[in-house]
Amino acid sequence: MNIRFIKDWVLTYVQDIGVLFAKQKEDEMKVSELAKKLNTTAETVRHYTRLGYLKPSVNNFNGYKHYGDLEEHRLAFILSARQLGFSVKDIGLILSESDKGKTPCPVVREIIDQRIHESNLLFEKTLALKTRMETALKKWSSEPDLAPTGSMICHLIESFDE
Repeated sequence: MNIRFIKDWVLTYVQDIGVLFAKQKEDEMKVSELAKKLNTTAETVRHYTRLGYLKPSVNNFNGYKHYGDLEEHRLAFILSARQLGFSVKDIGLILSESDKGKTPCPVVREIIDQRIHESNLLFEKTLALKTRMETALKKWSSEPDLAPTGSMICHLIESFDE
């Protein structure tokens, strides 16, 4: 064999391999494509990838990450869970249970029950604050405007007591 033939064959083979590695599978998406498909941002996709919640394949030739059906389904799940008030940490726990082949349903019920309790407490505090604010506004409506002094900034706030 002559050296030129071998050199040409090696170059052709390397080019073919490069094209093979550079191509993305038909059912895989880049970060931006997955983000667009699920109506979210590329940064959101990257965030959950960094956390390990999404595990894209990586093209060894160019380093691009490609997301398939599994990652699409997981991201859709994550986005739905976030809409229900689950924290990122909660979602990690749920995914971990699922990845182990265990049902995450008991954990989901426990977490959502806790979130409802927390929401009720926050709602009560917010309602109490709203009542204080309305009481203050009613009281202040008949109070004069006073200029600040060395010992007073705003007499409305400083003199308010329920």
